[in-house]
Amino acid sequence: MKINFFEKKYNFKKKKFDINPTFYWTIAIFATALIMIASFVFGYYLFIKVNKETVLPTTNYNGQIGTVDKNRIEKDLNYFSEKEQTSNEILNSSVPVVDPSI
Repeated sequence: MKINFFEKKYNFKKKKFDINPTFYWTIAIFATALIMIASFVFGYYLFIKVNKETVLPTTNYNGQIGTVDKNRIEKDLNYFSEKEQTSNEILNSSVPVVDPSI
């Protein structure tokens, strides 16, 4: 009669700890496709929503078109011409700092 006490057996088999990359790639592809489809639907929804709105405001001008004041245009032109003159003066003036290496 043989009595077997707790015998320790050594098992040197490689355990299965492999990661299945195809499963994760399919999840990534489906998630990307889902995001793309959702963005197309959202873009189409925004396009339809914006397309229904009017482009110009529908206020009543009584047939009159607003005019531009000539004085404002002249004032702006004078401002920019003065700015151009000061820029040219700054660019054409000599540098007040003397180069110490000379």
